[in-house]
Amino acid sequence: MNGIDLEQLAKSAMGAFKTEDLVVEAMREMLKDEIKRYVRQKLEENPELKAEAKAVIGELIQAKIKETYALMKLGKVATELGVTIVPKEFREQVSKELASLVEKEFSQVMEKI
Repeated sequence: MNGIDLEQLAKSAMGAFKTEDLVVEAMREMLKDEIKRYVRQKLEENPELKAEAKAVIGELIQAKIKETYALMKLGKVATELGVTIVPKEFREQVSKELASLVEKEFSQVMEKI
């Protein structure tokens, strides 16, 4: 054909995956799907439990948001501390570089959102 040995390419691509690993991973995914189905079924059978689960999940999400916010504040404090440790003659340069870095990282995070 065009110089590409499709059979060899397929063999080498599949050789990168151990068959046993693929089967085990597929079984794990099937098990997770079955557990999800079972949990959803049980929640549908008990509206009170479903409402409670939904409320608790909401609380967990709020807690994660608060944790993330606290970690951001901690990062800010650590950055400020780091800048104060830097000798005065380098502070302006370090501050500019940090601002640039934060801006770049923030832009990447916002793109993901």
